[in-house]
Amino acid sequence: MTKQKRINSLLPAGIPKHIRVFDNGGKTFDRYTVVYTHADKFGFTGFTVGVGMSENPFHPQGFGQHFEYKNSEYNGRSGGKRITFQELPEKCRELVLSNYQEYWSL
Repeated sequence: MTKQKRINSLLPAGIPKHIRVFDNGGKTFDRYTVVYTHADKFGFTGFTVGVGMSENPFHPQGFGQHFEYKNSEYNGRSGGKRITFQELPEKCRELVLSNYQEYWSL
């Protein structure tokens, strides 16, 4: 598969295909959670990986922290409502895209 076909497959219309996005409605500072699915395919065999973040994770007073759980320890709950990638604030989308491209070697 060519690199462009791989990008088109994993990032159709620039939207990461293998993620789940959650919003807890502002109950906590780390309002948004993104779980990168199929982590075994990019080297995290047996783990669930993701990132929790505030509205502006790059700001000095913002929050953006990565996590990983052993699959047996992850309960699948995020404490929030599932939303689309497009509903994330712009800076959160930037962080997610950066991670996603790195994880999938795009």
